[in-house]
Amino acid sequence: MSEQGRGPRTPADGRTRTEAGERRRRLLVVVLGGVAAAAVAVAVVVVAAARHGGDGTLESGYDGPLAPTAREQYGAVAMGRPGVTTPVLDLYEDFQCPACRALERRIGGTLKQLAAEGRARVVYRPFQLFQQEPLMSNSRRAANAAACFPAGAWVRYHDKLYGEQPPEGDVGFRNQDLIDWGRRLGATGPEFADCVNRSQQIDQVEKASAQAGRAGVDATPFLALNGKRVDDDVLGSPDELRKAVAAVGGERRAPGGGRATGVAAGRHQARP
Repeated sequence: MSEQGRGPRTPADGRTRTEAGERRRRLLVVVLGGVAAAAVAVAVVVVAAARHGGDGTLESGYDGPLAPTAREQYGAVAMGRPGVTTPVLDLYEDFQCPACRALERRIGGTLKQLAAEGRARVVYRPFQLFQQEPLMSNSRRAANAAACFPAGAWVRYHDKLYGEQPPEGDVGFRNQDLIDWGRRLGATGPEFADCVNRSQQIDQVEKASAQAGRAGVDATPFLALNGKRVDDDVLGSPDELRKAVAAVGGERRAPGGGRATGVAAGRHQARP
């Protein structure tokens, strides 16, 4: 409608138009403000997720019984049923290594299950891989604490360390935290705390690192089956791991009666 057809304007018309304009402007401010706030919130979440390290837990998909564990040379820990000597799975790992934590999530439960069922002997071999700070000191403190922790409940402490793994670039695995986590898992005596605070097993950590070098370990995680490095298919799939163990172990009697044979049901995606 033209201005001529509208008739004369009144003061009320002006107030109405002004109020409507103000409402539109306020609405626009609110909408734009909400979009900006949402963008900031998303950014905060993304940054937090990128910097987040361990959350205290490590889900490996296995909650069954664990085979007995015993301390070996240079801080290594062997897990297996009595009488099982082969096949042997040697896992070289660094507690600061994100790929090692990812491996534990993928096949850590399978390693535990193979040992519990008498199908394999699993030997954990923590060492210090990283050479730059703060990763190197984080790695050394964690490996020292693992070497200090009693062998009987060691696997639970092993998993706790991965559950608390700090983000790369951050200082973590502080001695007091390592001691507190150990106390919650049963290492309540002063010996464990002294061992951690005084780095009493750091010589074993250094020897473990040298031994890893002699074994040809140039990256972590490194899994060897009867002394031979497994390929990425085995690292990436519980079923491929079972198949590989069955292939070298054959059909044999596990202690306690039943046959220990591997079963494979398909291939999972290999590690990234």
